[in-house]
Amino acid sequence: MPVTLTRFVVLLMLSSLAACGDRPDLREAAPAEKVNASELSLAALRRSVADDLHTHTAILASDEFGGRAPGTAGESLTIEYLVDEFMALGLTRGNGDSWFQEVPVTSVETSPDVVMSIRGGGGVARDLAYNTEMMVSTQRQLESVTVRDSQLVFVGYGIRAPEQGWDDYAGIDVRGKTVVMLINDPGYATQDPTLFNGNTMTYYGRWTYKYEEAARQGAAAAIIVHQTAPAAYPWEVVSGSWMGPQIGLTAEDQNRELLAAEAWIQESVARELFAIAGLDFKRLSEAAAKPGFEPVPLADLTMSVSLRNTLASTVSNNVVAMLPGTEHPEETVIYSAHWDHLGTIEGADSEDKIFNGASDNATGTAALLSLARLHREAGPAPRSVVFLAVTAEESGLLGSKWYAENPVVPLEKTVANLNMDNLYKNVDGRTRDIAVVGYGNSELEDYLARAADRQDRVLKQEPEPEKGYYYRSDHLNFARKGVPALYLTRSTDSRTYGSEWGLKRLTEYTTRHYHKPSDEYDESWDLTGSAEDVLLLFDVATQLANSRDWPNWREGNEFRALREQSASQRTP
Repeated sequence: MPVTLTRFVVLLMLSSLAACGDRPDLREAAPAEKVNASELSLAALRRSVADDLHTHTAILASDEFGGRAPGTAGESLTIEYLVDEFMALGLTRGNGDSWFQEVPVTSVETSPDVVMSIRGGGGVARDLAYNTEMMVSTQRQLESVTVRDSQLVFVGYGIRAPEQGWDDYAGIDVRGKTVVMLINDPGYATQDPTLFNGNTMTYYGRWTYKYEEAARQGAAAAIIVHQTAPAAYPWEVVSGSWMGPQIGLTAEDQNRELLAAEAWIQESVARELFAIAGLDFKRLSEAAAKPGFEPVPLADLTMSVSLRNTLASTVSNNVVAMLPGTEHPEETVIYSAHWDHLGTIEGADSEDKIFNGASDNATGTAALLSLARLHREAGPAPRSVVFLAVTAEESGLLGSKWYAENPVVPLEKTVANLNMDNLYKNVDGRTRDIAVVGYGNSELEDYLARAADRQDRVLKQEPEPEKGYYYRSDHLNFARKGVPALYLTRSTDSRTYGSEWGLKRLTEYTTRHYHKPSDEYDESWDLTGSAEDVLLLFDVATQLANSRDWPNWREGNEFRALREQSASQRTP
């Protein structure tokens, strides 16, 4: 049975509990009952949240929900479940008279019999096989897309960064051509802290940026060479993610300005093609990480591909619930978590075709429901608290992008965004540390540090900043609008087993389960660590919702100017 929290309990937890350590038990009590401080126990509170996480994750990640792909029966089951839970908790509709915010999406599913043909004047004929050697898709919302005899050009990392004095497209016109490029950025490749952000990935290292820039340069197609370490995931993640329907926001122009084809190839294939062109892949890769690199055509090699697509347009849904504030209801703290995953993919290699997404992100969605319970039992605060479950994160953060462009609450009135994604990463119990994605970016970390001190924990940078997690979840769309956003990731310093063990477990999850059918719920998970993270966010949100503070980005952060601009639009 869940533990009932009263406002008295919350205020006591926030104001008078010193650093962690288990306290006397917190007994069940009706909301109106007085709670004796001697009966409080953070251990019981953790257990109650862990129970929430187990209950909701087991349901959302079940085979019945089919992997929760947008526009499927799995979506209907998911959003109905969320609304039922929010209603049972006594929350209000967050979008006027509706629980939903409609998000128009179009899926483009490329026939898997597609072949990418590489040809050369010397009689070269190499056909790349779908799934095993290459993956290809298109964001153009058209039934057929063809690229024919497009010259291959290696453009290094495919980056134009004026502030870095870096331009991989300098001196070449790639209109109509197919650019081939490396994943991540030169900072990671060289580990030079003065180059880009050194080991920490910048947005220039993300595959989304690389396709965007190639389209801006007028390329017909773009091919990214997959390498496991700089990509931060194995080839199976690429093949699993790019197979099946690819969902985008419905575009009136059918996205005709975007690339005709967006592709990945295995590194072994890239080495072969470079050798055919008389080029040394290793040497050119090293040269591409140095300033002044100039693009190199792959001799006379060309690429051709024809995509036959099945289109389906529908309306997916963000789910929005609210606990209205008592004094400043127009000012909001927003929790977010994406409810979607990859769905059921019939062409997947595994016998199990259901990508259940238990960790990613049934756990985060479960946390959203647990937080709604905690806030409801604590009672309303002066400011409103919004619980936003977004769609289509796996398709490019689409649900949060739509919300950021069409906010239910004006963004200048949005105090902060607290995002939850993939809480499975703490299934191994409690930790001494709290890993912050984008550590050092915003003043929200000051609130988090106070909450951490109450748990006898310390903040630190995420364990793998080179993997670019800051650009891979829904908080990013709030940040791009200037709203300070906080996103926690895997804490690795296990109180039981230590940090080396924790890092090993993180690697094991990424290589064995991330975006694979094996990401399934296990009742043996120890979710007390995940529960502690949920309580951290509850603590931060409670601090903000009960104050008049407007946290900002740190000096020098790229989003600070946007926040200050939105502050000028705030009415007293």
